[in-house]
Amino acid sequence: MSWLRRKLTGLPEGFAGQLDPNESVAASGTSGGELVVATSLGLWLPGAERLGWHLISKATWDGSALTVIAAVETGTAGSAVLLADQPPRRLPLEQPGKLPQAVQRRVTQSVVDRHRHELPGGGAWFVRRRVPGRDGTILQVRPDAGADPAAVAALAEKVAARLV
Repeated sequence: MSWLRRKLTGLPEGFAGQLDPNESVAASGTSGGELVVATSLGLWLPGAERLGWHLISKATWDGSALTVIAAVETGTAGSAVLLADQPPRRLPLEQPGKLPQAVQRRVTQSVVDRHRHELPGGGAWFVRRRVPGRDGTILQVRPDAGADPAAVAALAEKVAARLV
């Protein structure tokens, strides 16, 4: 990356990832000597992995570490996207700067609305979220462990059809 682009985007020296052309830096910090960078499109973790804001289920700051729970897409039901949470990732931040506040703001702003529905064996969260770089929203469905997958998919498909 050129020094001019680095200067214009606010990207810290030593960043290993490749920003998209319209991606800009909101804040950065270091964890284990590696950069953690919040941008307009997502959170860059050590190892140059970017999590889109719409795939971060939860992020908490305890004063010394940022803990992030990311989700992966496991399928679809109509236009709804089915998700499963991954194990939490704890990132002790030596120099947090404004990173915790930027992460909280971006994750919160991605959520348009949410609703919990109880199903056999557990429940599921139905969340409409904005996806950075796209117009409109998507419906994400995150079932509890033990919830009946067929019941979740059937309900998700009905809800998605009503939202269109």
